[in-house]
Amino acid sequence: MKFLKYLFIFIPISIAFEFMHMNPILIFIASALSILPLAGLMGEATEEISYYAGPRVGGFLNATFGNATELIIAFFALKEGLFDVVKASIAGSVIGNILLVLGASLLFGGLKFKTQTFNKKAIEVSSSMLLFAVIGLVIPAIFTHTVKPELLTTRYEILSIGVAALMFLIYILGLYFSFYTHKDIYGSDHGEAHEVKWSLKKSIIVLVVATVLIALESEFLVSSVEPMTKAVGLSEFFVGIILIPIIGNAAEHSTAIIMAMKNKMDVAIEIAIGSSLQIILFVTPILIFLSLLFKPMSIVFNEFELIAMFVSVLIANRVANDGESNWLEGMQLIVVYIIIGISFLIL
Repeated sequence: MKFLKYLFIFIPISIAFEFMHMNPILIFIASALSILPLAGLMGEATEEISYYAGPRVGGFLNATFGNATELIIAFFALKEGLFDVVKASIAGSVIGNILLVLGASLLFGGLKFKTQTFNKKAIEVSSSMLLFAVIGLVIPAIFTHTVKPELLTTRYEILSIGVAALMFLIYILGLYFSFYTHKDIYGSDHGEAHEVKWSLKKSIIVLVVATVLIALESEFLVSSVEPMTKAVGLSEFFVGIILIPIIGNAAEHSTAIIMAMKNKMDVAIEIAIGSSLQIILFVTPILIFLSLLFKPMSIVFNEFELIAMFVSVLIANRVANDGESNWLEGMQLIVVYIIIGISFLIL
């Protein structure tokens, strides 16, 4: 995580590039590199606040701000009408968290420890909920392929809003389940003894400043996506499904790997699967609701996105099945992610 501090230099560089109307490729790279340390700073501030707020409120804050960077980037993409990029980034986050993050955690943790164990019950609950969430995305897609096109007007918008509302409701119920009625399943505290580094006031100020700067950099990033993809020859689809999720979740990804290397597989797997759950049940509904401020976005994903997400979730359920992991399982997940990435690259 320490190397991230050197990337702060790209904040003024990206601002200068934007105002000088430099090459969109340079703007995209500079803004992407500046978001990485800001996302890490946001996560650190949230963690500090959680020590003052208590474990339950802290858990909620971590859940809410865990994907805040992606939510901000997606908001500006919505504003620009880049719906394909937004939906691709949602699918890419789910696929990336399960295959890349979980895979890297299992690989690096497994290279250090021959066999690692984790709380099978807790992970089974999360992975089962994740399977439900993906099914919730599949149903609207099937609906669009089975009804007459002329019926896909206002009724279709109502379907998207209805599904989004139900997903958000399940997200709230899931928080209540894990923090109150069945908190014993998740054990006590996963954390280590922690010495508070910042005051509450400083933590809140850092969180606000990091959020504002991420919003600024996200606007630069999104505005450069279209000209950058045309100049490089990449599809907006690939940018949305591979690049944006990696940029938005880089700090969180590194935390999961570090936890696995400390033999804290419960935490590492919770980060990977829990983050995917937040993306589908929290971020996606919020984006659907926010799209009503501009042009309504549908909750329908294309067939390949759905298949990739569904396969990823099935793999997550399989990994959670025995309560043990090793480096070979991690390598297999990463290879599947690379295959999917190459497939999206040539689309």
